[in-house]
Amino acid sequence: MKQSFPSWLRVPVIFFAIFFLAEYFIDSGDKPAFVEYPLLALFLLLILFILIAMEGIVSSMKSILFHSLDEEAKARFIAEQQTPSKFILWVKSTYKKLLGAKPIEEEHEIILDHNYDGIQELDNDLPPWWLYGFYATIVFAAIYLLRFHVFNGDGQYDELKTEYAEAKKAIEEYKKTAKDLVDFNTVELLTDASDLSNGKKIFDTNCVACHKADGGGGIGPNLADEYWILGGGIKNVFKTISEGGRDGKGMIAWSKNGLKPSEIAQVASYVISFQGTTPAEPKDAEGDLWNDEN
Repeated sequence: MKQSFPSWLRVPVIFFAIFFLAEYFIDSGDKPAFVEYPLLALFLLLILFILIAMEGIVSSMKSILFHSLDEEAKARFIAEQQTPSKFILWVKSTYKKLLGAKPIEEEHEIILDHNYDGIQELDNDLPPWWLYGFYATIVFAAIYLLRFHVFNGDGQYDELKTEYAEAKKAIEEYKKTAKDLVDFNTVELLTDASDLSNGKKIFDTNCVACHKADGGGGIGPNLADEYWILGGGIKNVFKTISEGGRDGKGMIAWSKNGLKPSEIAQVASYVISFQGTTPAEPKDAEGDLWNDEN
């Protein structure tokens, strides 16, 4: 039987098919799967070794079988192997049709009268692939002209503006759920019970030592009155907690000491909730009087 798929091609095709399937189905992030998982590389090498070994075994069996044939069967087998497959014959036939050239035995029909020192010129038609490709460019140009210059279709600049608008919208949607992107400029007062509850836990863990549990103040200032050293309101309180207080004697910068932006927003909102309350032992007011119009 004639071999339609040679062994020198079969081994790499099967191996790379397994390789790409592994890359497709195994999630390895930005790295190739066989780099992220060394055992996979060993498995692929084992597969390659098995494929080569199988081809060697099959080749040896064919050789033994061939030598066991009589001379007539050997000659028939060799003839079959040398006969091109149907696929190869189809490729050659298609190539000749695309080339559009006359066979050598028919070239005398298209020889021109030009003769340059024995060199004669053939009047071959343009190759069909080139001719149809040229027609395709004409059709494309006509469609392009109508689409963009007659009916004023969206050009590259219009597409870029649309993509910018979509990207901006996507960023805004992302910011709604990405709480840790909050900063001094975008922070807002949180009123949700879960946010204030988490803010209280953070305050009790990190702030009570200086401000007392009821916000009356100790080492740190009173948080329940209307006087603020570094400014009141959610933005200023967020900034003070995040970046720290006065140099040398103020509060540390909690953004550098374990608190995420979302947590700073929660504890800042909880601190604002002390406004209007009456601590048990309030510390004297410090700083300047603050109201929302400042």
